Amino acid sequence: MKKRLMMVLYIVFGVYLLVLLKITVFRAGISLSNLFRNGIVIYDFFAGYLEMIRYGMFFEFIYLFVGNIIWFVPFGFLLPCLSKRFSTFPRVLLSGLFLSLVIEFLQYAFGTGISEADDLILNTLGALIGYALYRLIHKLKRK
Repeated sequence: MKKRLMMVLYIVFGVYLLVLLKITVFRAGISLSNLFRNGIVIYDFFAGYLEMIRYGMFFEFIYLFVGNIIWFVPFGFLLPCLSKRFSTFPRVLLSGLFLSLVIEFLQYAFGTGISEADDLILNTLGALIGYALYRLIHKLKRK
């Protein structure tokens, strides 16, 4: 039974990663002819979000701000479920940051999105929220 559950979790994790890459990097397809030509990097932390609030773009703000967090919650939850090696706070933190960095790099390389420094923070926060849920459920299961 446990072996079957682990197989299901690996499949769910793989599908999750594919969907995550599809919505963040490959949403409009890719063209190798544009490799490293159209990428945009924004280093100002949360400047775009402040502009959205200033101009009353609340839906866009919530979609992007909360979305950047929510999309990484499954990562932080599933990673420690799949491997005891990744069941500590520092490892989930670094893994979430690394995955986010890879996505931002791919967005820049393929020119399929805007690579923003604040996305690294929000994505990593999402992974940590997922990890906190994992720990909470793990703790409740022990009782």
